[in-house]
Amino acid sequence: MPALGALIAEPLYILADTAVVGRLGTDRLAGLALASTVLLVGYSIFIFLAYGTTAAVSRRLGAGDESGAAHQAVQSLWLAGLIGIAIAGAVAVGAVPLLRALGGEGEVLGHATTYLRISLLGMPAMLLVLAGTGYLRGLQDTRTPLLIAVASAATNLVVELVLVFGLGFDIGASAAATVVAQVGSAACYLLIIQRAVRVHATRLRPHWPTIARLGVVGRDLFVRTVALRGAIVATTAAAARSGTSALAAHQITFEVWNLMALTLDAVAIAGQAMVGRHLGAGDSASARAVGDRIIRWGLGTGVVLGAVLLAGHRALPSLFTDDGTVVAIGGSLLVVAAVAQPLNGVVFALDGLLIGAGDMTWLAVAMALATGGYLPLVGAVVALDLGVAALWWSFTAFMAMRLATLLGRWRGGRWAVVGVA
Repeated sequence: MPALGALIAEPLYILADTAVVGRLGTDRLAGLALASTVLLVGYSIFIFLAYGTTAAVSRRLGAGDESGAAHQAVQSLWLAGLIGIAIAGAVAVGAVPLLRALGGEGEVLGHATTYLRISLLGMPAMLLVLAGTGYLRGLQDTRTPLLIAVASAATNLVVELVLVFGLGFDIGASAAATVVAQVGSAACYLLIIQRAVRVHATRLRPHWPTIARLGVVGRDLFVRTVALRGAIVATTAAAARSGTSALAAHQITFEVWNLMALTLDAVAIAGQAMVGRHLGAGDSASARAVGDRIIRWGLGTGVVLGAVLLAGHRALPSLFTDDGTVVAIGGSLLVVAAVAQPLNGVVFALDGLLIGAGDMTWLAVAMALATGGYLPLVGAVVALDLGVAALWWSFTAFMAMRLATLLGRWRGGRWAVVGVA
């Protein structure tokens, strides 16, 4: 439950900015939409800093090597900082062409550029937060990240309200408030890890072999994430070819699906930490037993979420739009999403378990294969003009492909490598 709270608290940055900027004018809100798209893609791609650190730290902890766990945390921070500075610099230089490629022009482009470039000042801090979160999850501490995330979101909102409505600043102040909150969060994690370093007498200097190993893990998770995002982008692009009403209904359904995914991901995070710890302790039997229970939790959570979604599939679209056509299409799509939730629950659980086991290279290959199998289905839906409902059934088939590969790997047991590298 704390892991779920932290996952939901993170998107509150953009939600708060949307609520405030929306009152500054339509052009500014459109600019925010473009800039936040770039930022959220960056966040999703570099989430490997959290996942990879969780796996490395939990193994060290299972082996009784708390000093090694702190060492992994420090080196993850170095990796996060280096990536954050490099990415922020590159995106800042290419901000205008990038935003123009997303459709920005005129005043919208100007506001989007302002928001994005100021927000990039917080990019290194954001990635440090991911690495710090991964460390605490590896220690099976999900409450502290929740407290930091909630405090950070509240700080962002208060500072933003003061700067924008109190002092009359423009959209740049909204971005600056987020940077302040991100830097504050990063400072909290740095203090926590500094305390662990002091207790366990771990060095603060970069250790390049460890950073290189973390980079390899990051590379594999990066490939996995990009393949997943590619499948999602292809789905949205196909929905856009079904008409405006179908696209709007797809957007509503996907946002609801994404909320369900956060809930299921919280179960997966628990699995990451526990499986890694047991394997680090050399106890593969307990790792499998815990993993099997996590899978049942994922299935059960998916069943509950599916039942809730099915019960509300007619009413939910009306919360987002008054368009009768969109409401009708959205209701039918939510039925598909509801049916898929138990399947999704098992997929998310297995994904988390194998991340915790450090089976990153295989996960990257499996995701790429599933996406490769899915794209022809998307192409067929578009070519045959089968409609957005068929598209969502195809997306469910994509999740079934993932289930087949993940479950086969879990049952095979080749993931159960004990000890630490």
